[in-house]
Amino acid sequence: MEKTDLKRELKHLYQPSAKQVSIVDVPTMNFLMIDGQGDPNTSQAYADAIEALFAVSYTLKFAVKRGPLAIDYGVMPLEGLWWADDISDFVTGERSRWQWTAMIMQPDFITPTMLEEAIVDVRTKKDPAALPLLRFEPFAEGLAAQVMHIGPFSEEGPVIERLHAFIEEAGRERTGKHHEIYLSDIRRADPAKWKTVIRQPMR
Repeated sequence: MEKTDLKRELKHLYQPSAKQVSIVDVPTMNFLMIDGQGDPNTSQAYADAIEALFAVSYTLKFAVKRGPLAIDYGVMPLEGLWWADDISDFVTGERSRWQWTAMIMQPDFITPTMLEEAIVDVRTKKDPAALPLLRFEPFAEGLAAQVMHIGPFSEEGPVIERLHAFIEEAGRERTGKHHEIYLSDIRRADPAKWKTVIRQPMR
């Protein structure tokens, strides 16, 4: 059976330095996505989105492993795009007005037919509330700056400021949405050791 480690193959995208901001050119990749609004710490919609994304992602993984392709791969980490209609809501931390897209990258051999079969399977066994909201589409991010944040989410502020300053000092401007990649299992890991990739597209 073939085995593939996507995080290792894409190490430059998923394992940046915590000491230095780096510039990456992110290729177009396919994602399972669910959109929503609200505080991720208290929003049932956010919890429902995560449940549906992981349920379908793991169902796809095991279907591929057992199927004709016979490829064993690790499910990729949860990612999030974050924005607000009024940027001041980000500055003041008014999370109830935050907009988000929760998403998980999928290998390029996952097809719409595979996804449809996985959704039927998940609906039959679990039927998570957010399953009807799930979509599968390519996401093109392009040129971006990124850095690793180590610690709780509440301490991201200075790291984000350093990332933005790097972009400005490089003579570029921010574009697109604030992007985070969650590498740690926050249910088990010490918050002081949580690893989060902070990424900002630029031009």
